[in-house]
Amino acid sequence: MKTGFENKRNVVTLAVLGVILLLCAAYFVDKMFLGGPAPAPAPQSTTEQPGTTQAGGQSTGVERTSSTSTNGHAAKKVVSLATLDPTLHPELMAGAESLEYAGGGRNIFSMSSAPVKMEQALGPVRPGPVTPVAAVPTGPPPPPTIDLTFFGYESGGGAKKAFLLHGEDVFIASEGDVVDHHYKVVKISPLSIQVTDLLYNNTQTLPLSQT
Repeated sequence: MKTGFENKRNVVTLAVLGVILLLCAAYFVDKMFLGGPAPAPAPQSTTEQPGTTQAGGQSTGVERTSSTSTNGHAAKKVVSLATLDPTLHPELMAGAESLEYAGGGRNIFSMSSAPVKMEQALGPVRPGPVTPVAAVPTGPPPPPTIDLTFFGYESGGGAKKAFLLHGEDVFIASEGDVVDHHYKVVKISPLSIQVTDLLYNNTQTLPLSQT
């Protein structure tokens, strides 16, 4: 009876060990060949450390350390109030105030700076209103001047006669006569004569010529 019990215990022990070996083998194969899940990025951590205390109980400040994981590399930034210098440096301020403006334009920081000279415009920027040209009335041309010269007058026997010159031709005409097939004598007076241009139907008064 004792030997059969020991055999069963050995069998159970071997079964448990076999299961453990199978789990270990499966874990090993998964890590080596299949690969596990990618590791989560490390969160940004910020730690504050109290600053050192000087004599008299005054604290030099707070030292803050910030680290961020980027592509597996940690970035660290340390800020300490003890490194800040609150002392004013008058020599640096005086050097900045002694600088002189050397630009080509107007110094906007000086009230006495003369404005930049602007070139005068050659003409108006916008042209003025264009004055419309008065329309020339169109119509027929005026009739030509009658080319006759009245140089003499005669009224003997009650009949009035006028002596007319056209170029080198001399004509003696009474009222109603047509001179050179072109001009009709309408009225004869001692100092003037009225003649009608038959081509243009235009009547003009010709004075007595003294030449």
